[in-house]
Amino acid sequence: MKDRIERITNVLDKNKAEGIEVFDLKEKNYFVDYAIIASSLGTKHTGALLEHLKKDLKPAEKFNHIDESGDWIVIDLGDILIHIMTPEYRVKYDMETFLNQLANGKEGDAL
Repeated sequence: MKDRIERITNVLDKNKAEGIEVFDLKEKNYFVDYAIIASSLGTKHTGALLEHLKKDLKPAEKFNHIDESGDWIVIDLGDILIHIMTPEYRVKYDMETFLNQLANGKEGDAL
């Protein structure tokens, strides 16, 4: 799992994603083991990061579902969820607070 996370974060980093954070949610009350959040430089960059991930991670990773909007893309790899957001969406939806609370066992506070 560590290698998979590292491979994903390396692809994001080398393609200029910013603020990459990994949340370990194993044994927490969540539907994936890990969540990764990264900021894009804008809507076009959000889509470009998705394409880089597809190109660099397939066929090793199976993309179960991709939910796309220009400002926020969610990629479901089964046990890993990747969120790529524009900086504005990242601030607006503040996923870090929710995932930090969940990772630190404060599920009631996160919901």
